[in-house]
Amino acid sequence: MRERERERERERSRRKKGGRRVIVFMAGSRGSSGDSRGDPSVISIIGGGVCMMNPSWRDEQHPSFINFISSFLCANSYRLNFLPISPDLIFNNGGLSVAFIFETNWDPIRVSSVFTRVEELKRQFRFLYVVVSVPTREQNDSFNHSYFRHNIELGNPTFVPVCDREMGFEKIVKIAHARGVCKRQDAINTMKDERKQAVQGIDRFLRVVTSIPGIDEHDANALVQSLGSIEAISKASKSFILETTDLSVDKAERIVSFFRDPKYYLSPKIN
Repeated sequence: MRERERERERERSRRKKGGRRVIVFMAGSRGSSGDSRGDPSVISIIGGGVCMMNPSWRDEQHPSFINFISSFLCANSYRLNFLPISPDLIFNNGGLSVAFIFETNWDPIRVSSVFTRVEELKRQFRFLYVVVSVPTREQNDSFNHSYFRHNIELGNPTFVPVCDREMGFEKIVKIAHARGVCKRQDAINTMKDERKQAVQGIDRFLRVVTSIPGIDEHDANALVQSLGSIEAISKASKSFILETTDLSVDKAERIVSFFRDPKYYLSPKIN
């Protein structure tokens, strides 16, 4: 316990820069006072990927907020790069890119330019979110009025109003991470489905081949490994079967007759 306390103290010291404490928090976490900013010494690694930031957007922000972003990303295993991208932020997590427009302080004067930019970027990015910080009631009312006045299609893109910019960036990371997790899960499910289909295909193959009199499961496995499909077996010659498998001459003749000799494959197989 003492070692853990010392480690926490060292972590707190590392987060002090210029005499100001950098607070890193997770979405939904709450301290003992009910504040959404939880204990900065307890950080859950929720992801791991790359955050690309527009330098022009960065230069418009207060240095303390950029410092907060850098610390938050580092604590959650994200790399931060500055690139001249069209959105304010692009996260690549799990091979999936998610773009964000981040209005850190809603300005009613800039409403038209914001929504014009939204219309342009939603045609460029499949996953685009617009996060808007509306700390006052007046800003929130202005945002709601503007949103409905511009007839934005619900969910295209998704708008996320937040109370402050720190909460906004936290939600951005959460959204990017969730999208990455969903993609990975989809890939896993796809692989499972493909494996299931392959197993079912082999089962059907074995049932067909072992229906040939005198051919057992070992023979069927040898045929699937060397020829790969029912169609290939039906077209294979006796000599080719003997060259590519360990089947006997009698079994190779049975297979060729089963697929090519009408007198054989139309005759009763019940002894």
